[in-house]
Amino acid sequence: MIQKLFTSPIHLIKKVGEHVKEEVDKEMYDLEHIQKKLIQLQMMYELEEISEEHYEEQEEELLIRYEVAKKREMEQWESMTKRK
Repeated sequence: MIQKLFTSPIHLIKKVGEHVKEEVDKEMYDLEHIQKKLIQLQMMYELEEISEEHYEEQEEELLIRYEVAKKREMEQWESMTKRK
């Protein structure tokens, strides 16, 4: 009983940390999310809401994230196919 009092908060913190990591990974490496951000960025540039310099900086960052996400997706796919 006493052990549960001490370990329960630790397990809760661990679960919250895992959830936060999942959300950050989704934000950073979800291909669909990145594609939407690229489209939004393009629209903002075309509507002259942002400068060309800002557009190019943000586009470069998003394209790097897209490339990393694509590599991660391929690695996951390869690991799944190797198991079978």
